Amino acid sequence: MQTKRLFPLFIALLAFAACKKDPLTRPVKFTSTTYETLAPYDSVGRPSNLLPRDTISPSLQSYIGSILVEQSDLRKTHPELLSTSAIADIALTQSSDVFITFVSQITGSTNALGFYTYPTTTPPTDPKDIQKITYAFPNIGDGTKLKAGDKIKIGHFESGTSIGFVVLKSAWNATTRSLNNDVVHFCSNDILNPEVDPSLKKHAVLINYPAENKVLIGFENTDRTSPKCDHDFNDVVIYATIAH
Repeated sequence: MQTKRLFPLFIALLAFAACKKDPLTRPVKFTSTTYETLAPYDSVGRPSNLLPRDTISPSLQSYIGSILVEQSDLRKTHPELLSTSAIADIALTQSSDVFITFVSQITGSTNALGFYTYPTTTPPTDPKDIQKITYAFPNIGDGTKLKAGDKIKIGHFESGTSIGFVVLKSAWNATTRSLNNDVVHFCSNDILNPEVDPSLKKHAVLINYPAENKVLIGFENTDRTSPKCDHDFNDVVIYATIAH
């Protein structure tokens, strides 16, 4: 009788094990990371350290629009941008001033953009390797008051330093006019992103525009395993300028 009672339970456990699947994504927590803002910001999240605006030419805007098409899956339209092992980090070989210019955003999320640094010879392999994230643009997503060409200096960095970028999804709270550090981070270092499948971990792509000697960075701000992700990588678009 006892064997007969145990048999259905055994079958149920086998069925559960068969149905259980490995997770497609795993939460990534930056519990060892400290956060700060690069400069004070106003009630709409616009930083106080804005420099004279860069000119974003119509040809550059048109080029971006032709590559990063809204709700157009980049895996189908430009798979070469995703197949490369290149990452969007800046590796400095000379002591340099580094500037970031906002180009565009198309998203429903109130994102913030931050950056972090690390020695080029020892790239991060785990969130605990990121000691500090600095908010550069506190409000760079839906409802932002930034205009194309808005530019800031993020600092002076020594040779051998690499700079990584992170989109903090919906970190800006328009009601409280504050930032929430405890949100999903999508980093330019693929290894720090939550997707399990290596082919889905990239959240920042590099787009070369030789006509103006610029390399643009386009970000995807949705977990790429989600059915809601359109893989268009135009949620935030920026470029960096380096002055030696």
